[in-house]
Amino acid sequence: MTLAPVLLFTYNRPAHTKQTLDALLKNPLSKESSLFVFSDGYKNEMDRQQVEEVRSIIRSLDGFKDIQIRENAENKGLAANIIEGVTRVVDEYGKVIVVEDDLIASPFFLTFMNDVLNKFEREKKIGHVHGYCYPNMGLPDLFLIKWTGSWGWGTWERAWKYFNPDGKYLLHELERRKLTKTFDFNGSYPYTRMLRRQVKGENDSWAIRWNASLFLADILSANAGKSLVQNIGFDGTGTHSGNKNIYITDLYEGELATEVSEIKENEDARRAFEQYYRKTNSFWAKVKRRLVK
Repeated sequence: MTLAPVLLFTYNRPAHTKQTLDALLKNPLSKESSLFVFSDGYKNEMDRQQVEEVRSIIRSLDGFKDIQIRENAENKGLAANIIEGVTRVVDEYGKVIVVEDDLIASPFFLTFMNDVLNKFEREKKIGHVHGYCYPNMGLPDLFLIKWTGSWGWGTWERAWKYFNPDGKYLLHELERRKLTKTFDFNGSYPYTRMLRRQVKGENDSWAIRWNASLFLADILSANAGKSLVQNIGFDGTGTHSGNKNIYITDLYEGELATEVSEIKENEDARRAFEQYYRKTNSFWAKVKRRLVK
């Protein structure tokens, strides 16, 4: 099995970065994997110390096959850093596994990701692999869905070519082809609104553009049915973080099967996502969380 390089994107959270790296190092495949670390530059003097602490951690890192570090002299922001980093490495290696500095991976995360990346390397209808799963979904170990997540993911060079950074074009196509309701899981989650906000400059999400790019190309994602990733960034320390307990899930520490019966979207998975979104993102669900908070 040819192993995909692992890309880690960091900024100013040394404690989170260390937890992310410690978890990756518990994967048996870490010592056989190449690691690329992208450290973004600080925005101001307030961030400088934390960025330097992160860089001290990654400079002393060991335990991977080889390690390459890129330290930005200036702050590019997460979106630009990920787009540039993924493009550079995937063009050279043909496939990548991507994690950010607030993700805890299970010991079999790299095994799952590499198994799926190798198994479907030539399957043009699949363009994305995702290791996180919403809690209590009751789905197969591996399922296909027309949606991409960004918490521990991978892709191939052939699929990354579909990435279109032009959010305005993506939004126009979704509206022109009358796909916004489907894109939003029958109106249960505001993905179109997220894209519209990106177009207006109210967010700089690369992930919503990646999601829309593959959706419009009718390309599927291969997802773990039990979560191999936990997000520890909802503690107020991250640029886009907040208290989102609805996404907390148990970390599955076993191996997952990587078989699917056919290359088509799992309709049960799509219904499960819609039900989950309606349960957690409805007006009254948000009101209840706010009152509890």
